[in-house]
Amino acid sequence: MTTSATTPTSSAISTPAPSRLDGLVSVEQLQALLASDAPPLVVDVRFDLADTSAGERAYAAGHIPGAFYLHLDRDLSGPKQDAFGGFRGRHPLPDRDAFAARLNDLGLRPGRTLVAYDAADGMYGARVWWMLRWLGHADVAVLDGGFAAWQQAGGAVSTDLPTAAAGAFEPGAPLEEPLSAQDLLGQLGRVRLIDARAGERFRGEVEPLDAQAGHIPGATNRFFKTNLGADGRFKPPALLREEFAALLGPQTAEATVHQCGSGVTACHNLLAMHHAGLAGSRLYPGSWSEWSANSRFPLAKG
Repeated sequence: MTTSATTPTSSAISTPAPSRLDGLVSVEQLQALLASDAPPLVVDVRFDLADTSAGERAYAAGHIPGAFYLHLDRDLSGPKQDAFGGFRGRHPLPDRDAFAARLNDLGLRPGRTLVAYDAADGMYGARVWWMLRWLGHADVAVLDGGFAAWQQAGGAVSTDLPTAAAGAFEPGAPLEEPLSAQDLLGQLGRVRLIDARAGERFRGEVEPLDAQAGHIPGATNRFFKTNLGADGRFKPPALLREEFAALLGPQTAEATVHQCGSGVTACHNLLAMHHAGLAGSRLYPGSWSEWSANSRFPLAKG
């Protein structure tokens, strides 16, 4: 069943889709896309680290019409152990081909836009954005302001489950490249490492999730929510560029590596830099959860 406080702005006659989105999409842009001749594939990635079924329950209670649900643990992450029993972190990347096949099953194809949304300030949506670019798919965006912005604008909400139609998608040359723990270890001191966790976790005052408290030596803290304005949407590109330029100092975007607790919120900083026109930084997917579990790796506090 589909309900709406206010009927979304659309027309009975389909219209051409807006030009390619670049990382973020507003509610108004998404409504126009959904009413166009080339509607996007919409994925709902609401999730709660403390209650891993909460996102699915929220989706069942109401979602953007036509949206499919993707689960952080099952769809956006792979096995926590490698082939030799080593710990890969709490949310390691899934097999690239397997994730591409999952998207193909939902109807993704080359040139089709994918829009992701969540209810957590864009942190899970940003993970999808990065992963699609990792697959070589540039037509991907995060709904700015998430599900809350959609509802505030009077967007339609549905409990109907969409029918998937297989697409024709295969991964291409990556637009984003991950960095391994060993590679990062060899580059410490030569890259600008940005940690997206909350300040108290970065400083090592508390650690509710991972093996040890602290941070990777040489890292600088930028809590991912710093990328947002008071309205819960991303800050303007010029302001983000100014803030990140101050953080990077003499380093270039290409010499920047992002990490967090498990490789999720770090993608928010990557998306913010991309939105600011600072392309080329990289993700360390294992992040603190993998790093802190290895007794051979150095750590710092304070």
